[in-house]
Amino acid sequence: NVTACGTNTEVSLPCIFSPLTREQGGNRKPRHENLLDVLQRAGLAVLWLDNQSGCKGVCDRVPHENTRASADARWCADGECHDEIMLESLDERLAALAPDRRARGVVLVLHQMGSHGPAYHKRTPASFKPFGPECRSQTLSDCSPEELKNAYDNTVAYTDHFLGRTLQWLDGRSDRFDTGMIYVSDHGESLGEAGLYLHGLPYALAPRQQTQVPMVSWLSPGLQQRAGVNTDCLRKRAVEPVSHDNVFHSVLGLMDVRTSVRQPALDLYTPCQSG
Repeated sequence: NVTACGTNTEVSLPCIFSPLTREQGGNRKPRHENLLDVLQRAGLAVLWLDNQSGCKGVCDRVPHENTRASADARWCADGECHDEIMLESLDERLAALAPDRRARGVVLVLHQMGSHGPAYHKRTPASFKPFGPECRSQTLSDCSPEELKNAYDNTVAYTDHFLGRTLQWLDGRSDRFDTGMIYVSDHGESLGEAGLYLHGLPYALAPRQQTQVPMVSWLSPGLQQRAGVNTDCLRKRAVEPVSHDNVFHSVLGLMDVRTSVRQPALDLYTPCQSG
C-alpha cells in the first residue's frame, strides 16, 4: 500500500533516495547528499546500472553505468534494451569495484525501463508476451482498452520475470553473502481511466493510478537473521500505508549504517526487528 513521491521519474527518483520526506521537500530539486552518497561515505561498494533515461543526478557521485548503448542482440534492438541486459556480466561489474568496499557490503541499484509508456509493446521481448492482442501504437487512444491493458500487462509479467531472475542471482550467492532485494516503482500509469493516459499530472490532480505503486521486499535467511527481521510480521504489516519516504531509512537499517539522519520511525523493518 505504497504512495509515490511524484508522478514522474524526474521528481520521484531523487525523492526515493532523499533523506527528506515529501512533506519536508524531498520532491523538490535535491540540495542534500542522497542514500547512495551516505552508503558510499560509510565505506560500502555502490553501483548504479541504468536501463532507462538516467539517474536524475542520484548516481552522479558513485560508480554508474548505462546499458542502453549495448549492442547485445539478445536483449537490444532499435536503440533500447530489455531489462535483463542489466543481469549480464553482473559478477564482473561488481568485481571491478574496490575490494575493500566490497568486503564491507555491496549495494546495487537496477533502474529498469519497466512499464514506461507510451511504447509498452517495446518493453517486452517478442518471446515474452502472454497477453494479446496488444497495443502497438504510441498514440494510446487509438487502441482498444483491451489491447492497451494487454500491452501493459505484458510489461508487468516481464518485470515479474526480471525480478525472478534477480532473486535467483541473489539466492545463488546467499551461501557467501547475506542478500536482499527491495523493488519499488517511481510512479504509476494511467491507462485511459477518465480519459487519462501515461503519467506526469500535477500531484494534486493526479489520480491514484499515477501515485499508487508496487513495492516488494525479499530477504535471504542470512539477512533476516543478521537484521533480526521477522518476515511473518512484515507480511502482516503489508497492508499498512507507506511511501517512498520509507526507502532511505529502511536501506540504511538493513545495511547497518548508523547515522543521525536515519529516522527509525520511517524504517519499514524496525517494527518487525528483535535483538
